[in-house]
Amino acid sequence: MNTPLTFEELGLSDNILQSLHTKGFETPSPIQEQCIPIIMGGDYDLVGQAQTGTGKTAAFGLPILDLIEENARRVQAIVLAPTRELAMQISEELNSLKGSKRVVIAPIYGGQSIDRQIAKLTSGVDIIVGTPGRVIDLLNRKVIKLQQISYLVLDEADEMLNMGFVDDVELIMKTTNSEKRTFMFCATMPKEILGLAKKYMNEFKTIKIESNQLTTILTDQIYFEVEESDKLEALCRIIDFEMDFYGLIFCRTKLDVDRVSTRLNDRGYQAEAIHGDISQSQREKVLAQLKSKRVNILVATDVAARGIDIQNLTHVINYSLPQDPESYVHRVGRTGRAGNEGTAITFVTRREVRNLSFIQKHSKTDIRKGKLPGIAEIIEAKKDWIMTEIETKSAEKLEKIYKALANKIISSIDPEVALAALLKYTFADDLDVTSYKEIRERESSKPSIKEQTRLFIAKGKKDGMSKRSIVNFIVEKAKTRETKISNVEVFDSYSFITVPFQEAEFILRTFKREKFGKKPMVVKAEDRDN
Repeated sequence: MNTPLTFEELGLSDNILQSLHTKGFETPSPIQEQCIPIIMGGDYDLVGQAQTGTGKTAAFGLPILDLIEENARRVQAIVLAPTRELAMQISEELNSLKGSKRVVIAPIYGGQSIDRQIAKLTSGVDIIVGTPGRVIDLLNRKVIKLQQISYLVLDEADEMLNMGFVDDVELIMKTTNSEKRTFMFCATMPKEILGLAKKYMNEFKTIKIESNQLTTILTDQIYFEVEESDKLEALCRIIDFEMDFYGLIFCRTKLDVDRVSTRLNDRGYQAEAIHGDISQSQREKVLAQLKSKRVNILVATDVAARGIDIQNLTHVINYSLPQDPESYVHRVGRTGRAGNEGTAITFVTRREVRNLSFIQKHSKTDIRKGKLPGIAEIIEAKKDWIMTEIETKSAEKLEKIYKALANKIISSIDPEVALAALLKYTFADDLDVTSYKEIRERESSKPSIKEQTRLFIAKGKKDGMSKRSIVNFIVEKAKTRETKISNVEVFDSYSFITVPFQEAEFILRTFKREKFGKKPMVVKAEDRDN
């Protein structure tokens, strides 16, 4: 396995390296490692294929920021994006990466005052990040001139084609000068993309980053078979069982989105909703609240969620089953990004099991059946959370007013009774078992690929293991390809992985002589207590 390059080895300037250090970036992602040298080299155009969340913005943004002039007071680069949200996110990311370099970056999109945008452009802009419709509007008004640009970027080019922007994109490309360099990025590579590249780009290189790890290694994929009427209860259990839940919940219709978000808020959760009927200003407000974690739950339709890039999501939940494998993969890919671990959960009714099996087969991924946490398990999890919070607060410096009040209370009330009363006063709602109702889970209709096997590994967090190190451990010991390993779960003292049946047999033979105590290091999951 080749040693990954560092950002220093990619030829970036000290200013850019300092901004990366400030943001905490240590090593480039695969798409950055391959694209940055090509762009910095100055000889080729580029078509890059990689999933959302793999670092595409920095892959083109870092070298462009390094290569453009300071204080040029003219448009040197333009980035086209399919949605307003993505345009804003790219603009924010580029501003955070430019360091001390004096360049002006402007997001240009519909739904915002065009007069304000014209004023911004007139004052001098180096990089435009815009949606096709608004860019064409400003071209027609002769506010934007693209005849002298050095760089054109089409981000999520396949999504722009899917949304019907192909004519707009071609019109914009025709207004640019032939000497510019063009960089096109997409998650898929339809023939129309290559057609655009051959028609409008100079000699180009194609970079393709495999997306296996995005949906298998870093994202644990689970489904729960529940009745339609029990879905909200199941959702609440999942949220409550995870101490730091931060998730995106997908529904099929706008009505479902409104209904689910309203019912969650009625139960005391911090949830917001976006769909096609939400105004642009409200969308921006909701996304700002989610990014700042003032709310930790977003309920959305597929269309409304296009272009949204929220980092560090712990969960993506398919409240409604996606229409097709492509939608499933796109949803699931929103968690488990950039080296972070995530969980994708899908609710299915009995009638939808066959559809889930189809999605599983055609997305070439393993979705294991899970058991919803019981009421007692949730209460125990909440107790652990309360204990952790109290331990954390106890380690902090406490003001005298609290210590004085504590001494006054325990001087007149038995300390155990006093603490119990305080816990009841503070956490009565959290520990109330009557806030949950029973769920009718079905045990039949399990859509699994028979050739998959679940393995138990006698190593866990106490041994310093993470999902990545568990994968590396198996790969090193058994010489297994990491793409064969999926659904990695790491607990305190043990872990689980899923591998194809034949691979499992080879791994088991490899570890047969490596014991942990009296038992082998790795066994079939169903055999671990035998």
